[in-house]
Amino acid sequence: MQIFGIPLSGILSQLLLGLVNGSFYAMLSLGLAVIFGLLNVINFAHGAMFMLGAMLAWMGLNYLGLNYWVMLLLAPVVVGAFGIVVEKLFLRHLYKLDHLYGLLLTFGLTLLIEGAMRALYGVSGQPYSTPDVLRGATNLGFMVLPNYRAWVVVASLAVCFATWYMIEKTRLGALLRAATENAKLVEAFGVNVPLLVTLTYGFGVALAAIAGVLAAPVILVTPLMGSNLIIVVFAVVVIGGMGSIMGSIITGLLLGVIEGLTKVFYPQASSIVVFVIMVLVLMFRPSGLFGKEK
Repeated sequence: MQIFGIPLSGILSQLLLGLVNGSFYAMLSLGLAVIFGLLNVINFAHGAMFMLGAMLAWMGLNYLGLNYWVMLLLAPVVVGAFGIVVEKLFLRHLYKLDHLYGLLLTFGLTLLIEGAMRALYGVSGQPYSTPDVLRGATNLGFMVLPNYRAWVVVASLAVCFATWYMIEKTRLGALLRAATENAKLVEAFGVNVPLLVTLTYGFGVALAAIAGVLAAPVILVTPLMGSNLIIVVFAVVVIGGMGSIMGSIITGLLLGVIEGLTKVFYPQASSIVVFVIMVLVLMFRPSGLFGKEK
């Protein structure tokens, strides 16, 4: 069977590969949405945190002999702790200022982190081997799907929806959302709001680190891997609605699939289709598809 002269198997295979890319978009945009929605900070350093997660996984394996599964747990903790230090030393002084100050600070932080990694490892990519248990592929009939890519989709969806549930359906999430609306009132009930804010930023960048570890066996680990992805992820967040948790998840997955389909029907536009959609959304719904109208 063919659609517009293209075999159905080719379309379905691109849909699945697009879903893999969409999983990375969803996880990264989720972390951005958490930080912006709860802290009101545009975290341009998110791509650098993604890269740090992948680099830590590579360093853990090559220097300490720590396997993929250990680093999948350890790298987010290390990056999250680094994020907590950044929030305590720098970001907390900017919350009452214009968004531009936070953007400029995190942009400068990105340049520092990327510059340090380039000085240590250069710009050439470092390969990271797939875990033994996830090697091989599964024949789906219309394509042969690598087992690791299937794992990426499952793990990303699990993390994304667990995060959404925690923020939207638990008491902790309710406190976080209340603190963004009226911090003084929440503090009056004995809640340590500054600590909540600090942990929120640490958690947001830890999500980026998890995505980095998941990406390490798929793409070459390089100091520039985050900067190549962060612009697209920002577009995803804008389309979904700044601060919308579920919007970021759904939009990231959908745009990954749309990008994959574009590679089938009009490959030349695959690198810009996300930005075309962003322009259209901003024209007709500036708050984003899932954002709240002001």
